[in-house]
Order: sequence, then structure tokens, then C-alpha cells
Amino acid sequence: MELLIYARKYDQADAILNFMDFYRILNMKHLASDLLDKGLSPKQISEAVVAAIKIANASRIETNAHFMPVFSGINHSVIEDCKLSHLGYGLVLMNADPNLSVVGEFQVEVLQQYLENSF
Repeated sequence: MELLIYARKYDQADAILNFMDFYRILNMKHLASDLLDKGLSPKQISEAVVAAIKIANASRIETNAHFMPVFSGINHSVIEDCKLSHLGYGLVLMNADPNLSVVGEFQVEVLQQYLENSF
């Protein structure tokens, strides 16, 4: 959830942007920190998120619709996290450390589905 800062007056453009952020976040069902349960370290997750955002930018994908920085609570502490759409989650997992079996399995599954649907 995004924190709002109190202001006496809100610009109409700000209100529209806030509404759009709220709407986008409804479609973001994943957290980057969910990948901790799959065996990724915080550093691996962070590097994968950065790589995924670079790919989204290079592909002209609207990053605001797939990646949103948030704060999460884990083990009684607050961490920087990222809300992810299905596409964002897939991009992060696809760009994570390929030495992890969960990453390799995901990459093979995606490629198999692509090949089945393409030919």
C-alpha cells in the first residue's frame, strides 16, 4: 500500500495519478519477497527485479503497471519490497539466478509452453 502525505490541497492531476496507482496495484497479486519461499536470497531477488525492470523498459512495457515499490513486514521488521503483476513476477523469476532449480524449471516450462503454442 502506498503511503500518502497530507497536503491541504491536492492537484487534480495528483488525484488521477493516485487513482491509477491504486487501480494498477489491484492487478499486482505477487510480492518480490514471495520468492524467499522459493529459495532466493534477498540479494538475488533484488538483482532479478532490477533486470526485469530493465527488460520491461527495453520492451517498452509500462513498468508502473507491473512493478510498484512497497514496504512489507517480515519477521517483525520492515523491508523494501515490490508488488508485481503476473508478468512482472514472471520476468523477475525468469531473470533470477539460473543456478537455482526453481529458476531453471520455470524457464524450461515457459519455453515448452511457447514451443507448443507456436508450432
